[in-house]
Amino acid sequence: MNLIQLDGVRKTYRIGAVTIDALAGVSLEIGEHEFVAIMGPSGSGKSTLMHILGCLDSPTSGHYVFKGRDVSGLRANDLAAIRNRDMGFVFQAYNLLPMMSALENVLLPCSYATRSVKGGRSKAEDLLERVGLKERMNNRPVEMSGGEQQRVAIARAMMMDPSVILADEPTGNLNSAGAREVVDLLKELHGGGKTIIYVTHDDAIGAQAERVIRIFDGRVVADEMN
Repeated sequence: MNLIQLDGVRKTYRIGAVTIDALAGVSLEIGEHEFVAIMGPSGSGKSTLMHILGCLDSPTSGHYVFKGRDVSGLRANDLAAIRNRDMGFVFQAYNLLPMMSALENVLLPCSYATRSVKGGRSKAEDLLERVGLKERMNNRPVEMSGGEQQRVAIARAMMMDPSVILADEPTGNLNSAGAREVVDLLKELHGGGKTIIYVTHDDAIGAQAERVIRIFDGRVVADEMN
């Protein structure tokens, strides 16, 4: 079953009299439980595509169907509800709140939830233990390495038990050891049934996915199984 279907999706920006097509008619399908890398050079449109897949932005034209529902023209509040219910996000810069502990950062999605989270604190503790940070849950981000911060971010992304994890350059700020830890965690989550979609410019990281979608000048130019 398809989790995601894009049909002729375009994203256009206007800068003065100039029109820029960040996405120029992208059509693709991603099934449940897939492990997908989106790759392309800087300016290719891969991050724009990720923002649309994550309901962080809407297409200028075309259709985006998520879990059988066309979300292309939904209002901001409706998109936010989908993000909170069905999507977990991991960003290159971690996006942790600096004055909060690891545990408090993982608990943050509960603050925005439209439904109660049973045993929230216990679940957050279990997630931090799962990512190997049981002894670090009371540490703030400044007291942690980049790899540890990204593992906190992955635990936070899992807090609401989302259908899909969307990761934008999740290893971009990490050394090779930290990158391996993050990729191994994403593989583990995929093995547990999660759909994983991540953006990367690194061929070695992209090769870890089961499927690679390559973007160039706002178009899909290759879609291959590894």
